[in-house]
Amino acid sequence: MKINIYIIDKKSKDRLYAPLIEHYQKIAKPFAKVEIFEIFTKEITKSHEISTEASQKSYTLALSKYLANGYNIALDPESKEVDSYEFSNFFKVEGVVNFFIGGAFGFESDFLQLCNKSISFGKITLSHKLAKVVLMEQIFRGLSILHNHPYHK
Repeated sequence: MKINIYIIDKKSKDRLYAPLIEHYQKIAKPFAKVEIFEIFTKEITKSHEISTEASQKSYTLALSKYLANGYNIALDPESKEVDSYEFSNFFKVEGVVNFFIGGAFGFESDFLQLCNKSISFGKITLSHKLAKVVLMEQIFRGLSILHNHPYHK
């Protein structure tokens, strides 16, 4: 199985979260290959100075090309919350699962409609880097549930 995470974020090797992300990638390896793609274009930078709508459109433009292959899940605070067991069901699909984390202004409804599913980790606001860590932990937990690994207990 292959799991991709596409995030609107500047590429950086931060010292705080990078070790955690690498840890979850490593321990998930027996179950799935997890890759992270940080995307931040010049158009996104410009759009942030214009408006929320322009920013959301720029995210859609930057991310929509990654929707063609796989089961696509957007993280959206306004969507339905899922627990870890519901989350683990996403990994029952064959092939590729893609997760999308939007930019500071969230996703436009057009992008959410292009995805197979949109989910929420709750009503709290997380920084992009922390959302990435939480997503990585939930991916490992979900894979553990499916494979009866003791981590999830």
